[in-house]
Order: sequence, then C-alpha cells, then structure tokens
Amino acid sequence: MVAVNSTMLPLGTPLPPLELPDPTGAVWSAARDAAGAPALVVAFVCNHCPYVRHLGPDLGRSAARWQEAGAVVVAVNANDADAYPDDSPEAMLATADGWGWTFPYLVDAEQSAAHAFAAACTPDFYVFDAARQLAYRGRFDGSTPGNDVPVTGDELDAAVRSVLAGGSVPADDQVASIGCNIKWRPGNEPPWFA
Repeated sequence: MVAVNSTMLPLGTPLPPLELPDPTGAVWSAARDAAGAPALVVAFVCNHCPYVRHLGPDLGRSAARWQEAGAVVVAVNANDADAYPDDSPEAMLATADGWGWTFPYLVDAEQSAAHAFAAACTPDFYVFDAARQLAYRGRFDGSTPGNDVPVTGDELDAAVRSVLAGGSVPADDQVASIGCNIKWRPGNEPPWFA
C-alpha cells in the first residue's frame, strides 16, 4: 500500500466526459444520467483499499441523503483488476451491496476517467455544480485508518450541501484526500504518479 494525496484539480475545471459501464455492463453517462442535477458527486474508490473500507458504509449513508436532496452521486473504480482481483467488477457488486451504496459504481477499465480527473488515490472526491464546474475536491473528512478521528463525512457533506444550495465552497476549506494510490496498468501511469 502506497499512501498518496489527491492532486487537487483546479477549482472551476469543467466536468470531464464521464461515460462508463457498471459491473453488469449498463453504461452510465453524466450527460444523460446527471442532466439537470444541481450537484454531481464523483468518488474514485475501490474495494480493497483500507482508506475506502474505513468510510465505505458512511459514504453510503451520506450519499443517500445527498441523493434525496437532489444530487447525483457516482463512484468509479479505476484500479487494474487484473493485478488486483479484489477490485474486479464481480467484487464491486458485492462491495456496493455490503456498504449500502444506492448510487452507480462504475468500471474504468481503461483508466481514462482517472486520467481525465487527475485522480491519484482512493478515495478521491469531486463535487461539480449545476454548471458542471468543479466546486470541491478533496477528502471525506479528517478520519483515516488508525488516527482515532471519528468518520463523519463532515467536510464533503458541507461542500455538497453548499453546492446544492447554489453556493460555493471556499478553497481554504478544501483539504487533499489521502489514500492508496490508484493501481495503474503497466505503461498507463500518469505524469503525477511517481
């Protein structure tokens, strides 16, 4: 396990194209499936990372509240499932079910979405506003495995609620996420992966 921080994509960045299949092969499209939503939350996650496992059920509960308030939530698994079979599409179905996730959990087998979002770690969170401009990027909260800080999701929750209300999220309130590095396919490593 290599712990890395998110790259902190510049605020105001337009939503990159996002059209990926879920583990059953059904294709989810941001242009179609998030059309008109006041907020879009994109989470880069995986099944096996201890940082994701630490907050998985809490993310499910938070996402349910955001969805009820009108946000669209989607998760993306960009890990190389050949090298990390715990992150296979079949395992994704069981993980999402076990954690109570009611949002799409997508397979980025080519890692194109991870490249487009400059995603670096799992978990890595992005919130886009109604105009699909990046309003927040960073962590769920200050809790990590073993630091004894309770998992609350308060930082991401405050960002989502602000965007849903048509507001902004001060840059000073945004802290880089930390987690396992995305498991890049050999030869597909991005420039920010050292």
